[in-house]
Amino acid sequence: MTDTQISTTGVEAEMTLLTPRQIFRKRLLSHTGFLIGAGLIATIALIALFAPLLAPHDPYAQTLSARMLPPIWAEGSNPDYLLGTDQNGRDYLSRLIYGTRVSITIGIGAACIGMLIGVTLGVLAGYFGGIVDHAISFLLTAQLALPGLLLAMALVFIIGPSIWVVIGIVGILHWTYYLVVTRSATQRIRSLDFVAAAVASGATPRQVIWHEILPNLFSQIIVIFTFELGIAILAESSLSFLGVGIQPPTPSWGLMIAEGKQAMFYRPWLVVLPGICLFLLVIGANLMGDGLRDITSPEGRNE
Repeated sequence: MTDTQISTTGVEAEMTLLTPRQIFRKRLLSHTGFLIGAGLIATIALIALFAPLLAPHDPYAQTLSARMLPPIWAEGSNPDYLLGTDQNGRDYLSRLIYGTRVSITIGIGAACIGMLIGVTLGVLAGYFGGIVDHAISFLLTAQLALPGLLLAMALVFIIGPSIWVVIGIVGILHWTYYLVVTRSATQRIRSLDFVAAAVASGATPRQVIWHEILPNLFSQIIVIFTFELGIAILAESSLSFLGVGIQPPTPSWGLMIAEGKQAMFYRPWLVVLPGICLFLLVIGANLMGDGLRDITSPEGRNE
């Protein structure tokens, strides 16, 4: 027996001695991508939570005599404004800190709305099948045929831009992934023995769905939620950049990029800094989702 075979056998023997919760924790703590993503999300969430304590200035206060100051590492900077100021003399660091609240609020809110719609439709289609499945599949096809960003722009323009309108519209337009995954998973689960046993014991369809189907979909739903969180944040930033999302003077990273694009060639930090913040938040959500997918898979991949 080779050293590799001995090592593999030893790992398998060790895993068989652990409880499922211990195995899950072991996979969780050994997955580098998940730890990095969760660390980024947790850090940004803490910044959003304690924004009033961390922001050195009022993000809405304008000081016209201090307009377009560069960051602290550039010539001509002011120590009172570590990351400089924008075209209205507002502290850029404070606006970036408060921008985390907008992005996380919209991302979580929109992802929750999409989850509620998609999971409900997916479970109904997968469990009942037949005409219910055909009707929901038609809705899915119609949704996928529509240009999402253009439709979102039109709806926000018609209703009127606000943070709650953006949350609702982005959420309503991002439920297709939930539906596709939960539909196929529900079709597989409903044919298993424990579901047949529940039906034979007199459980109603509602009881079967709540107590047998949904608990077994939890891991898939959480993974999709993390990916949809990043997609919703990017959608909000795109709408704000195009002028139909979050409106001034509310600090939004997409809006800050739009406001700084006119001066990006001689004041590049106005675009680069909110772009970096947006990148870190989205990559954190994606890494966490990818890690959860690997950890909850049967083989427990760790790459």
